[in-house]
Amino acid sequence: MAWEFWIDRGGTFTDIVAQDPEGSLHTHKLLSENPEQYKDAAVQGISNILGTLAIDQANIGVVKMGTTVATNALLERKGAAVLLMITEGFGDLLEIGYQTRPDLFSTNIKRPEPLYQSVVEVTERLNAKGQVLIPVDLVRARRAMQVARAEGVQSIAIALLHAYLNPEHEKQLAALAIELGFAQISTSHEVSGLAKLVGRGDTTVVDAYLSPILEHYVDQVANALRLGQNCKALMFMQSNGGLTDAQKFQGKDAILSGPAGGIVGMVQTGQQAGFDRLIGFDMGGTSTDVSHFSGKFERNFETEVAGVRMRAPMMDIHTVAAGGGSICSYRDGRFQVGPDSAGADPGPASYRRGGPLTVTDCNLLLGSLSTNYFPAVFGVFGNLPLDDEAAHEKIKELALQHDLRGSIEDMAMGFLEIAVQNMANAIKKISVERGHDITSYTLQSFGGAGGQHACLVAEALGMSRVMIHPFAGVLSAYGMGVADVRSLREGQLDCDLEDDARVKATLDILYADVVDELAGQGIENPRTEIRAHLRYEGSHQALEVSYGAVEQMSLDFEAAHLARFGFSSPDRKLQFEMLSVEAIGEIADVSNPIQTFGDGAPIGCGQIYRGTWHEIQIYDRSELRNNQVIKGPAIIMETTGTNVVEPGWEARRDGYGNLIIEHIAHASRDLASTEADPILLEVMSNRFMSIADQMGATLANTSWSVNIKERFDFSCAIFDEYGDLVANAPHVPVHLGSMSESIKTVMQQNTGIGEGDSYMLNSPYNGGTHLPDVTVVTPVFVQGKVAFWLGSRGHHADIGGRTPGSAPPDSTNIEEEGVLIDNVKLVEAGRLCEGKVIKILSSGRYPCRNISQNIADLKAQVAANETGRRELLKMVSVYGQSAVTAYMAHVQDNAEESVREVIATLKDGNFVYKMDTGQQVKVAITVDRNTRSAQVDFTGTSAQHEGNYNAPLAVSRAVVLYVFRLMVGKKIPLNEGCLKPLNIIVPEFSMLNPQYPAAVIAGNTEVSQAACNSLIGALGIMACSQGTMNNFVWGNEVFQNYETIAGGTGAGPNYNGCDAVQTHMTNTRMTDPEILENRFPVLLRTFSIRRGSGGLGRYRGGHGAVRRLEFLTDVTVTTQSSHRQIPPFGLAGGGDGATGENWAELPDGTKVNLMGNDEIELPAGSIFGMCTPGGGAWGSN
Repeated sequence: MAWEFWIDRGGTFTDIVAQDPEGSLHTHKLLSENPEQYKDAAVQGISNILGTLAIDQANIGVVKMGTTVATNALLERKGAAVLLMITEGFGDLLEIGYQTRPDLFSTNIKRPEPLYQSVVEVTERLNAKGQVLIPVDLVRARRAMQVARAEGVQSIAIALLHAYLNPEHEKQLAALAIELGFAQISTSHEVSGLAKLVGRGDTTVVDAYLSPILEHYVDQVANALRLGQNCKALMFMQSNGGLTDAQKFQGKDAILSGPAGGIVGMVQTGQQAGFDRLIGFDMGGTSTDVSHFSGKFERNFETEVAGVRMRAPMMDIHTVAAGGGSICSYRDGRFQVGPDSAGADPGPASYRRGGPLTVTDCNLLLGSLSTNYFPAVFGVFGNLPLDDEAAHEKIKELALQHDLRGSIEDMAMGFLEIAVQNMANAIKKISVERGHDITSYTLQSFGGAGGQHACLVAEALGMSRVMIHPFAGVLSAYGMGVADVRSLREGQLDCDLEDDARVKATLDILYADVVDELAGQGIENPRTEIRAHLRYEGSHQALEVSYGAVEQMSLDFEAAHLARFGFSSPDRKLQFEMLSVEAIGEIADVSNPIQTFGDGAPIGCGQIYRGTWHEIQIYDRSELRNNQVIKGPAIIMETTGTNVVEPGWEARRDGYGNLIIEHIAHASRDLASTEADPILLEVMSNRFMSIADQMGATLANTSWSVNIKERFDFSCAIFDEYGDLVANAPHVPVHLGSMSESIKTVMQQNTGIGEGDSYMLNSPYNGGTHLPDVTVVTPVFVQGKVAFWLGSRGHHADIGGRTPGSAPPDSTNIEEEGVLIDNVKLVEAGRLCEGKVIKILSSGRYPCRNISQNIADLKAQVAANETGRRELLKMVSVYGQSAVTAYMAHVQDNAEESVREVIATLKDGNFVYKMDTGQQVKVAITVDRNTRSAQVDFTGTSAQHEGNYNAPLAVSRAVVLYVFRLMVGKKIPLNEGCLKPLNIIVPEFSMLNPQYPAAVIAGNTEVSQAACNSLIGALGIMACSQGTMNNFVWGNEVFQNYETIAGGTGAGPNYNGCDAVQTHMTNTRMTDPEILENRFPVLLRTFSIRRGSGGLGRYRGGHGAVRRLEFLTDVTVTTQSSHRQIPPFGLAGGGDGATGENWAELPDGTKVNLMGNDEIELPAGSIFGMCTPGGGAWGSN
């Protein structure tokens, strides 16, 4: 046998597991960067293990590596210079992305810097079937490439629209790039076989950006190891969990190279121990990676890493900013942990470098860590133990500074509990949110800090078993050794299950690709796995099942959908979204760690604090007897970490050397006192928000409406027994806090509400916004009484009305805008009242056009509320109803205090905001600093509009809540408490408080933006953003679609505005061009930044956007858009932003200029165009 080395080159440490020629395993750990001592950590580590035997004299069979070289280059933006070539009209597409802003409440919006150095738009065009509309202009492309080459650019990324269907144009450009001498050529059809130009384009750029860096590193390692001579093979771990030959290792496959090894190691060792359903818990110093396994590796085919959208298969790993170094603080009346970390320097307070209080320090204070057994590597000379006194002083300082009551130990325990809850919530996102009941799973803990927290995290999730492998501290490196060689390809289908010819053609191509790739690495006859990704027609969420007979795939899909979302719809048509084929070259069995057993006697004793101090014994893991049982509380030490066996748990060491820790005594939570505790306040607040997020995930993944599933125009929320908002997970700010009145309407207008009932309404006069936003309200019963309420609001694609999409620009009465639903029972005792609902949706002067789609969306909303109901009842079972109810009030009180703190710093202000329609929003803000309250008075605002520029009172309240939350500038719970310090005066029969039967379709959009910018002007926060949502609704009796189009944001005191991004009261996504054209008979001609449209000043306003859409069939287009006449204002002497423009280009070439609010019938071949406004500038030049 020869030596094998399995290496995980991480950001801080490089871990190595070596298998010597006799089959014994050795571990080693060293710093990844130590330039004074060595050039490369991996090579140095191999040398250290070999000892006196030189690398060039050693017989090395294979080196298998995972590396963060690519990830670090991406995070630090240190990749190669890249030329991006993309279809004409889309040069700005990857910068705009899906047009959403990353932080809903940030005024200074910052997008990640583009990875490409320059971009060239290529004259060419395919349609959504892959047919050529415009041949590629190679002459023009050659000139552009020559310019880039002359500037020294050697990497090129080629990403053309619909190239996944027909790669011919990309191939022609790639051939030209080879001729001109580009060293790295990445084409989107080779990088990913999947639709979505934004993600596939980003992935192609990443590949071109990182592959040269990887190639350099691979060559460096290969040369040092004398690859091909005494070292026979060098392999790298890919993000998909499979090894590949070093020469085939690409940038797109390297992002999760290291963490993927951890999942492979977890699965292999977990299954060996008899556990096939696992939660991976990899906790380090700055973050924690969590993963889910239930018989097969779970992969994402669309994810975001370091601000880059990836459209390539990657292990499904969720990272949360919670680690041993997470900073513990007291802010906004709550104990908080993270997201900031002390890092390696200065590190925790106890590291003797003057660092802050961290989770590690809390564990030290609680006895979970011991200065006697932790490595003494601190201090100037690196020979001192942890400094427990420094940790003690830091927490005492915190208590004195904020006048906190309670013991040092109770505060430390509180911080630990919050950290545990944060990690538990992260695990829920990849398990519970997806319908998995993990109570019977095994939590497999690895990473340096995992063993200290594993039992607590498992307990928070209702899990009863923890496993810690002997190599837990280096499990990612061990995973490299036990991983298979894999090749994975995926192909877009978007076809019916019965389309045998298309499916077979795709399968043949994918199968040949993966088998050929492994054959090139010397692996013949690999095992193959084929997976079908199916979805309901019209649905966004595909679920993976094994490929096989149509009947079996259908049954498997329905079962998976029921498990994940709580319902299935066997009557809905199923479609393929994509197929994936994986070839697997399985490796020979590797050695297990050699086990040594001792007498099992404790090596010491100590104390651990868990509410009270407990006497404990401390054990050395390597000296435990086989199957020895240790009852908690206890500590089991090993060279790579500390493992805490909590009270009520017991540990045993199995025959493989694993620690198996099981929960044997479940202690009930004693919350006899319902007074606000700042520790539990943070825990409960996070739990409430987590539940609202889980509801939102269910709704987005199961809805039909593109507005919900693609644009995220929805909101889910939890309410207390009085109908007051407790927690809101909004994707669109205009929904903030606006559902409470809808909940109270249901409460007040119904008697005999029973378990399993749900109600629906969209009335703008009873807490609604506009008619397409339908709210589903569900009570939550505890012991036979309503204890809480749940609400989910989603924008339906069509709710009737005079025009398709329910947005007539000239409506004057609510009935012209669609079907008015005012407090209708939707579900009775768990049964959908489908007949009654269909009758209502079919009623009125203008009934709904696609009732089956409305029903599908209503089912998704019911499912979202059911998700919330189950999770709230789990909280009640853990904490008790009285505690949950009390903390619903406490989180509102906490939010109220945060807003009062901001109000105390404000000055009086007023503003008059003029609109294109001749209306005005007038606002005066009066601050009472003594009571820390404010009056927001809209007296003087224009009267109720005769058209539809009217915002219901719920929308006006949402605007005020958004602006004051914007002023807070920090994360606080969004609930009813935010509005308690505010006295909002909105005159009845004004445009901000209209009365029935006023038309309101523009209120949710245009009027909300106007009211928002008027408040921002009164407070002097920033210049005016585009001040419109640029509503663009198009369709006919067969289909409808609704877009809100991004524009420029206003500049502020120290920053420029952001270009082509959603602003203020909306943050809806834009559908990817390839998905849009596949779903509707359209051709998107342009989506770009409108350069020069931002206001000029010391800090310029953000530029607007340009969008041109060609229709391939007759449609009705309606628009509602503002700032077509009056420009968005600048502040402090800054210039105004440019006004917007709307127009139509008819098939004969005639251009028709349109008003901001307009309607036009367009024949096939027409183009609608829009230039959105720029933002105002701040300050004069």
